[in-house]
Amino acid sequence: MRSGWAASIVGRPIGWDSYGNGYPGRMTSPDAVDVDQPLAVDVPAAPHDASGERVPTRDLADLAPPARPARRWTPSRVVATPAALDHPHGQQIVERVRALGIEVEHLRANRLTGVRGQTDRETYARAKSTMAIVVSPPSRRVLQPIAPSADWRVDLAEGCPAHCQYCYLAGSLSGPPVTRVYADLDDILAGLAAYAGRGTVTSRNARRADEGTTFEASCYTDPLALEHLTGSWRRAVQHFADWDAPVQLRWTTKYADVDTFVGLPHAGRTRVRFSVNCAPVSVRFEGGTARVPDRLAALRRLALDGYPVGLTIAPIIALPDWRERYGELLDEVRAAVDGVPDLDLTAELITHRFTPGSKEVLLGWYPRTRLEMDEESRTRKHGKFGAVKYVYPREQMAELRDWFTAELTARVPACRILYWT
Repeated sequence: MRSGWAASIVGRPIGWDSYGNGYPGRMTSPDAVDVDQPLAVDVPAAPHDASGERVPTRDLADLAPPARPARRWTPSRVVATPAALDHPHGQQIVERVRALGIEVEHLRANRLTGVRGQTDRETYARAKSTMAIVVSPPSRRVLQPIAPSADWRVDLAEGCPAHCQYCYLAGSLSGPPVTRVYADLDDILAGLAAYAGRGTVTSRNARRADEGTTFEASCYTDPLALEHLTGSWRRAVQHFADWDAPVQLRWTTKYADVDTFVGLPHAGRTRVRFSVNCAPVSVRFEGGTARVPDRLAALRRLALDGYPVGLTIAPIIALPDWRERYGELLDEVRAAVDGVPDLDLTAELITHRFTPGSKEVLLGWYPRTRLEMDEESRTRKHGKFGAVKYVYPREQMAELRDWFTAELTARVPACRILYWT
C-alpha cells in the first residue's frame, strides 16, 4: 500500500482538492494526472498567501530534490491537451518548445499518464520535470483580489521549477506538481478590461493610485523560469503597453533572464520586481534560482530600459546577525541602481511566517532544512479566515520594521516602500 503524499492523490475523483472538497464527474486512475484542473486549489477559507493559508498535511519525507545551480529550465516531458491546440498561443508554445529540441506529446484527453514511478521520489521528480500546455480552468478566469500586492491576480501558468525551502505553494498542491502553462492567453488578456477601476488595493487607494488598476501575474509561478518556453509574459507586457488606461502589470521573479524584455515597448505599464534576500538565506534556501547579484544586475538592465522595477525582500528572516546581512543586501541594491536616471523603484517587505500545515509539509519535503520554524519562539495568530499562523513576536517585528524602514530610506532614498507584512 502506498503511503504519504503519493497515496493522497491515488484514485481521487477529478478536481478533489487537498481539503477533501470534490467536484462531481470523472474518476482518475492511480497513474493519471488531470492537467485541466488547477495545481493549487482556491477555496474561500484558504487564500493562497502565506499570511492566511490553510494547508493539508502530507508525509513528504525523502522527496526533496537536491539544490542545483540556476539554468534555463528544460522539462524532460512536455504534453499538450487537445483544447490547448485550438488556441493560437498554444500552437505558438508548441513551436517554441520544439525549436528548443524538446518533443511535444499530444494527449488524447486532459488526462496525463506515466507520471507514477517506482518510488515516491521518482513520482515527484517526474511530475516536477513535466510541463503541460492546457487551457486555464474556469476558476482562474474569475480574478481574485490579492492584497497587499495588487488589485487582482491573473494567472498565466501554475508551477515553478525552483526549490525554495520556504515555498508556500508546496503546501497548497492538490496533486503532483506538473507545471501548467495556459494556451488561452488571448482570452485571459481580453478579460482583464472588465476589472479595470474595480480594485481596492491600488486603483481606489489614494497612496497608490498612481499605479492604476494593478494585475499580479506571478502568484503561482515564476515568469522568468517559464518565459523561454511560453512567451506569455512578453505578450502580456505588450498587451499592457497597448492598453491606453491607468493599469499596470506586475510580476516578481528569482531569475535573471531578461534579454527578451530589454527593448520591448512597455509604456511603463509593467513593474518587474525581483525577489531578493541576504546571502545566508538565498544561498541556503533558494535552490535552482539565479544568484542575487545576477537578479540585481537584471533589475538594473530593466530600470535603464525605463521599466518601473521593484524589490520583494522576502522572507525576511531574523538571523542572529540579520542587521549585518541585510545591510550587505541593501548596499548591493544601492550599487545596482546607482546612476539610473528617472528610477522608479518600490519595495515590498515580507517577514517569514508559517502555518502548522506548511511546516509539516516543508519539513517532510526538506527533512534536513535549517529553516527556523520554532513555534515556541513565535507569536500564534489567526488570519482573517481563522487559519493559524506563526509570526515573529510584536517587539521583534517592530524592531525589524523600524530597521528596514530607516535603512532603506538612508541607503536607497529613491525606493518607495509599498507595504510591510
